[in-house]
Amino acid sequence: MWNGVLPAVTTKFKDDGTLDRDEMLRCFQLQMDAGVDGLIACGSLGEGPMLSHDERIEVLRLCKEVAGTKPALLTIAEAATQDACALARKAARAGADGLMVVPSTIYHTDPRETVATLTAIAGASELPIMIYSNRLAYRVDVTIPIMEELAKFEQFVAVKESSDDIRRSTDIINHFGDRYALLTGVDNLAFEALAVGATGWVAGLCLAFPAETVAIYRLMRAGRQAEALAIYRWFRPLLDLDVSTYLVQNIKLAEQLAIDSNDRVRAPRLPLTGERRAQAEQVVRTAIACRPTLPALA
Repeated sequence: MWNGVLPAVTTKFKDDGTLDRDEMLRCFQLQMDAGVDGLIACGSLGEGPMLSHDERIEVLRLCKEVAGTKPALLTIAEAATQDACALARKAARAGADGLMVVPSTIYHTDPRETVATLTAIAGASELPIMIYSNRLAYRVDVTIPIMEELAKFEQFVAVKESSDDIRRSTDIINHFGDRYALLTGVDNLAFEALAVGATGWVAGLCLAFPAETVAIYRLMRAGRQAEALAIYRWFRPLLDLDVSTYLVQNIKLAEQLAIDSNDRVRAPRLPLTGERRAQAEQVVRTAIACRPTLPALA
C-alpha cells in the first residue's frame, strides 16, 4: 500500500465551479491504466483546502471507485485540529484506505504541538497515516525527533518526505530502518530519492504523463538506473513545474495539453495567463514533441 507511484490527483471543476465527476473518473482511470499503485485525493495539488468536507469525501469516493483493489487515500490538511479529526472520521466512514496528514496549515506548530496534533488525528480513526513533511510549503518541519515520538503509535506507517533536502531521505532510513515506508514528494528529486532508498513516489506530473512516471519508478526498482535516468533527464523540465507557487495551475495546464483535460481551478487561484502561461506551455509542448520511447517493463 505504501510503495509505488501514488499520484496526488487534481480536482476537476465544471464551468460553474462545481465538481466535474465525469472528468475526474476519466482522468483517474488514465492513471490506473498506466499502472499507478493508488490515488491520493485532495492534497495541495487537489486544492483540498479550497473544498468543503463533503466535496473532499466525494473526490475520495471517486478515487475509490476507480482504484478498485488499490489504495485510495485522503489528505487531511486543516487549520484546526478538531476539523482535521472530524474529516478523518468522515474519511474512515467513506472507506478511505489511509490518510496523508499535514500539520496545521495556518498556525505553525512547535514540535510538542505537532506531535499532539498528529496523534489527535490518529486517534480520530483507525486508518493508517502517512506523515506529510513539507517544511517549505507549510513551515512546519516534521523532524527526526518528532518522527521518533510518532513511531510509538502503530498508525503512523509512512512518511512523504518533501523537505527539498535529499539528505533527509537517507537520515530517515539510517535512523528508522524500515519502521516507516519512505515516499518522495518532490517531483524533481524523485530519481535521487528512489536511488537512495525511497520505496514510493507521491507524484504530480504523473497526472499528465503517467506512463513515463511509472516507467521511471519500475526501472529504478528493477535496478535499471541508466534507462530510468534517460527518461528522467527528459522529464526534468516538466517536473520542475511541480516545485512552484503555481504548481496547481502548471499541472492542470499540462493535463490540458497532454490528456485533453482543462485548467479550471478554484478561486482565489486563477488559470495562468500571459508570459507565465507561455513559459509553462512551452515546457509542456517541447516535452510532448520529443517524448521518449519507453522500454519494456515487467
